[in-house]
Amino acid sequence: MTAASAPDAVEEFRALHRGRPSGDPLVLPGPWDAASARAFVAAGFPALATPSAGIAAALGYEDGATPADEMFAAVARIARAVDVPVSADVEGGYGLAPKELVERLLEAGVVGCNIEDSAEGVLKDPREHADYLAEFCAAAAGRLFLNARVDTFVHGDGDPGQTLERAALYVAAGAGCVYPIMAPVDVLPLLRAGIEGPLNALARLDAGGPSPAALGELGATRITFGPQLQRRATAAAGELAAGLR
Repeated sequence: MTAASAPDAVEEFRALHRGRPSGDPLVLPGPWDAASARAFVAAGFPALATPSAGIAAALGYEDGATPADEMFAAVARIARAVDVPVSADVEGGYGLAPKELVERLLEAGVVGCNIEDSAEGVLKDPREHADYLAEFCAAAAGRLFLNARVDTFVHGDGDPGQTLERAALYVAAGAGCVYPIMAPVDVLPLLRAGIEGPLNALARLDAGGPSPAALGELGATRITFGPQLQRRATAAAGELAAGLR
């Protein structure tokens, strides 16, 4: 077992989600390779959360098209490169049985993961997905922190009530955090009031988007960025390249 996946690192990551005051959410940058991971750690971030879309782009794939072996290899390189806890976005689990998914994550040296509740743009049956998550959590036996992604705002009708129903099922299955991706900012207080435990919000880096602190004030416990940091870095590389001509 690597240092990053040792039980104390998992508990360290879990503890980062607890007791956070309003306005001070856990901010987790999304590295797409070892170099970006080291840059984020050097900047002082206590943990990282890989974005599947960012890694896909770095590997030359469209979002959702990365072969599982390549994704786990990329995640493992990131986890090996830093001495802080790393959580991995594993999309819908790549069709792996819960026990095998747990084994692959532990082999990669991470302390947690995101698992989404949609496939090919269609929401999964929430109770069947909750059963999958429960099997995952049983196999993990406390060795991984599960962030259960809820896709009702991207692939559903955006009904907060449906989001809360799914969140309750996933928390009961063992999820340590719930991630209603793309939830509108004005819905966050309602979700915060109705979801037990930590709440992950997606920060938008475009002009006028709420800051991580502002999202924390609205109820977010944890902030992630998806592939936005990788896209910003790629755009910066393009500008640098243009200046070389």
